[in-house]
Amino acid sequence: MSISAPRLVFAVTTDLSYDQRMQRICGSLARAGYEVLLVGWQRPASVPLGPQPYEQHRLRGWFQRGKLFYLEYNLRLLLYLLRQRAAAWACADLDAALPTWLRARLGGQPFVYDAHELFTEVPEVVARPRVQRLWQWVENFIVPRARLRYTVGPALAGLFEAKHPGCPFGVVRNVPSGAAPAAAPLGPLPGGPVLLYQGALNVGRGLAELLAAMPQVSARLVICGEGDCSAALRQQAAQLGLLASGQVEFTGYVLPDELRHLTAQATVGIMLLENTGLSYYYSLANKFFDYVQAGIPQLCIAFPEYRALNARHEVAELVPDLAPATLAAALARLLPGGQPGARYQQLAANCRTARAEWNWQQEEKVLLRLYHTLLGR
Repeated sequence: MSISAPRLVFAVTTDLSYDQRMQRICGSLARAGYEVLLVGWQRPASVPLGPQPYEQHRLRGWFQRGKLFYLEYNLRLLLYLLRQRAAAWACADLDAALPTWLRARLGGQPFVYDAHELFTEVPEVVARPRVQRLWQWVENFIVPRARLRYTVGPALAGLFEAKHPGCPFGVVRNVPSGAAPAAAPLGPLPGGPVLLYQGALNVGRGLAELLAAMPQVSARLVICGEGDCSAALRQQAAQLGLLASGQVEFTGYVLPDELRHLTAQATVGIMLLENTGLSYYYSLANKFFDYVQAGIPQLCIAFPEYRALNARHEVAELVPDLAPATLAAALARLLPGGQPGARYQQLAANCRTARAEWNWQQEEKVLLRLYHTLLGR
């Protein structure tokens, strides 16, 4: 490892092929002259890793979820990190924090905490008080010991700083790269207006409510992703007759390049969350910016971060709740008679303005400044 190229090691529990935030972060740091290694987990459905300007490694194990997964992952991660060298060690969220911090401690290098969410307040944790207390202990242990801390939005940064006085958090938003204009604009997806949801199919994402609203909506719905609720959502769609009619389609996992292509052809993006914990309520999801970058308006929950962004550039039809009638009425405002109306066209024009400001080319300047300061470059 040369002085001119400090090595950075990042640890995540995700599948590296689909973790767009880590792809952007590691890619920017690698292009800025750092030597970067990103460590993730091999899933049964993982596709081969694509080429990146940084090194990638997947850990393999027997378990894919639950307590045994976290235990196995942490042990395998620590054993792997002990064989590595780095100028700084970083983790994404609490589930990769303890072994990453310990490796940094043993080597006397800085430890970096990248909080993709308020882990102790996600629905799966909030519903289990004993589990929540355990993760809160991990957070209380980890956050003060990090030399650099940052998260995805200003609201979450403020929450972390209120919980941990004297521990400042930077903000590196999860925004996509600003794409160059295509030589020929992509045509719309066939079959009339298309609503597109991208992301995990988990509790609290508003998908059950959206499916309940679809019989009153003059559009198709394409759902890209998988998660804990995949089977239940497919069953609900089938019971409503939405699969047989072709009004709803589940694509499963979609690789980032293909997903960007699909998003650019969609009519309306879906960005819904249920207020099941502070992590969701103060979230700033990457899909909000993905829809903006694609130039499509979105149906979006009116949580604080999204209200603030919409006040700057009105790119979304905000809804106060997830009642199916509320969702159907909001979509009717965007698509009166099943076709984009005047309000839709105005929001689409605002997206084209906003994407010049909300893109990774702007955001990576913040990221690089944080790491240059940490390592004295």
